[in-house]
Amino acid sequence: MQGHSQSLKLMGNNFTITVVAEDNATAQLHIDTAIDEIRRIEKLLTTFKEDSQTSLINNNAGIAPVAVDREVYNLIERSIAISRITQGAFDISYGSLDKSLWNFDREMTALPSKEEALKKVHLINYNNIILNPENGTVFLKEKGMRIGFGGIGKGYAAEMARNLLTANGVKSGIVNASGDLTAWGMQPSGKPWRIGISNPDSPEKVFSYMDISGKAVATSGNYEKYVMIGGKKYSHTIDPKTGLPISGIKSVTIICDNAEFADAMATPIAVMGIKAGLHLVNQIPGLFCIIIDDNNNMYTSKNINLK
Repeated sequence: MQGHSQSLKLMGNNFTITVVAEDNATAQLHIDTAIDEIRRIEKLLTTFKEDSQTSLINNNAGIAPVAVDREVYNLIERSIAISRITQGAFDISYGSLDKSLWNFDREMTALPSKEEALKKVHLINYNNIILNPENGTVFLKEKGMRIGFGGIGKGYAAEMARNLLTANGVKSGIVNASGDLTAWGMQPSGKPWRIGISNPDSPEKVFSYMDISGKAVATSGNYEKYVMIGGKKYSHTIDPKTGLPISGIKSVTIICDNAEFADAMATPIAVMGIKAGLHLVNQIPGLFCIIIDDNNNMYTSKNINLK
């Protein structure tokens, strides 16, 4: 048995799909199945195509409810549940926060004023996403509201691809969506899959390892996208309540059983801050996290085993 991998751009992210199989041909069949599944999900969720279900919901904001596939409906329902447990730190209606307020192109020299930022965030409110279970419709109450799945979509796609691969008899593999990944089974050597937790100052250096077979991992970090203003680093992670970027936390890594949930929890924990974030994680069974602050201090939730 050998590990076979393929990397490609899907959903605007680099996906790498690894399967352990007896030969190249079998591995490629499985990898193609996973790619087709991720592309199918991308078609439903993208906001870059006018005919996607997400675009139809957004284009009818303040006008009319839109009937969507049960799968999309359920994903929105789960997203709202995560908004509730994170007290709005996760919110798929962030889509109304347009790029005019935040573009991390390194040319920003000042933060927007608090007033200006608040003007933009008034449309972000998961309570205004109205679901009708009988008709399977989604309605955005306010004109101008928009939803987007940037915070949960790639984790959902990774989870769905993994489920399909395991249903097709793939005993071992990894679906990695730009660092949000799910791993199952053992490496060809018989050892569990492991990941290195990187040092946020130099992401190529690893400071600890973790066995992740049967787990999903997601990281939200500001070392990839940030701006320096007045000597202070501001992350590309925006607090949906204020419209302003968070500061003080370099990265949050979430470990749990489900890639969708891991992806969705990484950003809100950063928004909530170290104390509130760890408090929430410690209340949810099977959820673990590692937080690194701007001074490279590491905080971990209870019962986490780093090597």
